[in-house]
Amino acid sequence: METIGRNDPCWCGSGKKYKKCHCHFDEKLHEMKQKGFLVPSHKFIKNQEQIEGIRKSAKINIAVLDYVAEHIKAGITTQQIDDWVYEQTTSQGAIPAPLNYEGFPKSVCTSINNQVCHGIPSDDIVLEEGDIINVDVSTIYHGYFSDSSRMFCIGEVSPEKKKLVEVTKECVELGLKQVKPWGLLGDMGQAVHDHAKANGYTVVREIGGHGVGLEFHEDPYVSYVSQKGHGMVMAPGMIFTIEPMVNMGTDKIFVDEFDDWTVYTEDDMPSAQWEIQVLVTEDGYEVLAY
Repeated sequence: METIGRNDPCWCGSGKKYKKCHCHFDEKLHEMKQKGFLVPSHKFIKNQEQIEGIRKSAKINIAVLDYVAEHIKAGITTQQIDDWVYEQTTSQGAIPAPLNYEGFPKSVCTSINNQVCHGIPSDDIVLEEGDIINVDVSTIYHGYFSDSSRMFCIGEVSPEKKKLVEVTKECVELGLKQVKPWGLLGDMGQAVHDHAKANGYTVVREIGGHGVGLEFHEDPYVSYVSQKGHGMVMAPGMIFTIEPMVNMGTDKIFVDEFDDWTVYTEDDMPSAQWEIQVLVTEDGYEVLAY
């Protein structure tokens, strides 16, 4: 814990005196740490100015996904989705966060059917009736990051695929209910995992959610195969994603050896994912992006 006087400026950058800002917060963190809980460091906590910047970024992120929702249909290519995302994002003065991120070549991830995540848009991939697709949009606006994704059913899909998509969304909603100030990430993760398992599905272990806001991917790592009563404390001011990847079959996955990005289910069965960006507040949570 940093040594700071009660009348000194708060470490969060608010400009307020420490005793009027995060003094009680730090006392609560110290208390929980003494009890053996894993607590977040100060770098995980966003101040009000940062939160407002992230909200503005998230507003654009939502608008881009809304545009995709209005136009996506059978017969379009995933490259067309990428074009929409780039145009809609940049027209609002923002930048698509995936573009050139660690070499990723496109502005959005488009993952279809047995693709778990990080699918690369292409002119050669045409959406067909019966497909399910995850469109994962991430935005940078004035240096602030937002991140969310949605599933889309293309035309009439099989009852099995439709159920997978619906249950995965329910997993996110149940996990969200466990987001509480001074609660534990493991409580949220188990709620997600239990609902998927109860419906006969598995949850990907190797890839999870993450902190986000000042960078694209921040700590903490957010698992959805975690246990209640474990994991990091969810302190007010933390921002992270809830984005379980739920598989119809095995939880085993592999990365495409040719593009080194696209993740597939090992058994070729469908996978689904919804992603929301969540702020932990003093009295609950705020969904920033969806």
